[in-house]
Amino acid sequence: MRIFYTLTLLLLWLLPRTLEAQQPFKIYDNFSELEERIAQAKGNTLLVINFWATYCPPCVKELAYFEQLHEKYAGPDFEVILVSLDLKSRIEKTLIPFLHKQRLKPELILLGDQYPEDWIPKLSPDWDGTIPVTLLVRGNEREFHHGDFEHLKDLEDFITRFFERLGLPSPVNRS
Repeated sequence: MRIFYTLTLLLLWLLPRTLEAQQPFKIYDNFSELEERIAQAKGNTLLVINFWATYCPPCVKELAYFEQLHEKYAGPDFEVILVSLDLKSRIEKTLIPFLHKQRLKPELILLGDQYPEDWIPKLSPDWDGTIPVTLLVRGNEREFHHGDFEHLKDLEDFITRFFERLGLPSPVNRS
């Protein structure tokens, strides 16, 4: 009986680590973890951060553009991060099956912070919390886009305008 309890405790200890290793995404329980992730980027790295959810049809539609953007431009100075705002309680039934079907290659994060009224104003004081939204970050510079993109070209144009505002050449080729 003692062996049974020992094995049960061992399995209970190992199971969460095994599931975590199989997940195609990271879980951030609070916004400060996302802030730390953003701060880890080098000053000349462009972060293209899209906030989305599986229950948002425009979000799901435009994920293809972020996938294409990642395939075309990803590198040491260009990162695409997809931040899901799905509920943690829906991970097993909704998010994991969706991600396995989509096979998205950009970095994936589930932001499980349950106090959006605290962190949304930190991203943009003008954001009312509706999704999708996209945030560009390069060093201390930020640009925020409310709503979805209709085409990959629209997303590339958004990035180009950001770099024009900074007086820098754009890392995207709009041809």
